[in-house]
Amino acid sequence: MNSGVARRRRTARDAALAGAVSEGLLGGPDTPLIGLLDVDGVLASVADLRAAFDSGGVAVQHTFAAKACALVPVMRLLAEAGMDCEVASRAELELALTAGFSPERLVFDSPAKTVEELGFALAYGIAVNVDNFEELARVEALLAGRPAVGPIGIRVNPQVGGGSVDATSTATATSKFGVALRDEGATEALVEAFARSPWLDRVHAHVGSLGCPLPLIAAGIAAAYELAEHVNMVLGRRQVTSLDIGGGLPVSFVDDEDGPTFADYVAELRTAVPGLFDGRYALVTEFGRALFAKSGTVASVVEYTKTTGGRRIAVTHAGAQILNRAMSMPDAWPLRVGTFDAKGRPKDGPTEPHDLAGPLCYAGDLTAVNRELPVLVPGDIVALYDTGAYSLSTHFSYNSLPRPPIHGYRTDPTGKVTFAPIRTAQTIREVVADSGAEHADALTGLLPAAD
Repeated sequence: MNSGVARRRRTARDAALAGAVSEGLLGGPDTPLIGLLDVDGVLASVADLRAAFDSGGVAVQHTFAAKACALVPVMRLLAEAGMDCEVASRAELELALTAGFSPERLVFDSPAKTVEELGFALAYGIAVNVDNFEELARVEALLAGRPAVGPIGIRVNPQVGGGSVDATSTATATSKFGVALRDEGATEALVEAFARSPWLDRVHAHVGSLGCPLPLIAAGIAAAYELAEHVNMVLGRRQVTSLDIGGGLPVSFVDDEDGPTFADYVAELRTAVPGLFDGRYALVTEFGRALFAKSGTVASVVEYTKTTGGRRIAVTHAGAQILNRAMSMPDAWPLRVGTFDAKGRPKDGPTEPHDLAGPLCYAGDLTAVNRELPVLVPGDIVALYDTGAYSLSTHFSYNSLPRPPIHGYRTDPTGKVTFAPIRTAQTIREVVADSGAEHADALTGLLPAAD
């Protein structure tokens, strides 16, 4: 396929890479590595999400998962675009507030919320999804008989099974998330919890993300819907008024096309859970990777090339320190690679099998293995596509490598590229400070004084 979306994505990305080189953002002595985010691509994903659900005739609060791109300028962009935000830690909550989200636009999910975090969220009316019965007891104690200011839900594990990637499947029989819905006595205990807590008004379910097919995701949402119906029937009142259906739309790492699309997702839900769209329940979504991944690029200068055991190796500055999720499971995240010359022009010519090595001092730091690429030489540029989710904001400080700069870009109809800084490069001095430099003498101070 070669849709207009794919063509625009490629054209804008190539222009951005060339522009980054010409403007000195990439390729200089202090700029061997950069992250780039296509602003128009992100906004187009938001529009596609809204369009898919707008035809449903149901009230929907669309949040994005902060963890997927926890960068304040990006979060501010989505806030201005009308998205709300799902957070999973106190720090993500503060990032969201800094980005301009008011408390009622936030949803707080985490399997390990502290009493202090719960108290903060409850005091400000931030929606909370409770993970387990022990956490629910904390909420009950904090409210002490008072009504809740914001929505409070309970997360269930529908136990519908896993997808092709274990680490991103959250509805398995033994998943750490939520109340296991099919365990003996779970439904009865949940009904009792709702009966005891009239402020408990939401059911939350999230089946997983990468590797989870749409029918599996829909099956999990159907289980949450059926629980809501059962609770309301048993209690004889409409206590559950909303369903948080999570996110998890898979992303294709094969080409520049979106697939499956948000429209595909909604069509699957209409078939599997038609009652979801009759207006009786408000919906909450929490998409992350699907909003950002296709709009991000990580680009690195090739520092060295060599041949070892007959294999050509290109050593770059892009490794697991910025691609930690992808490189922890390379079979699940088969990164696509683009090659460019030192001026940022697409590189062609004879090809050879290459390993693309990152800068970290461990053997598994490879972004591609035995990949057929144009022959790379020092100074060339390697671009890793579909890296707009997690990679740009989730840095791994292995070898004390500094966080690279991240820039957003837009392209006009003439192909002109305009950049804006998202995050400046971390300095070596900042890396040293983060390592505890201010306490340099603390441990030696515990030792006995010399005679």
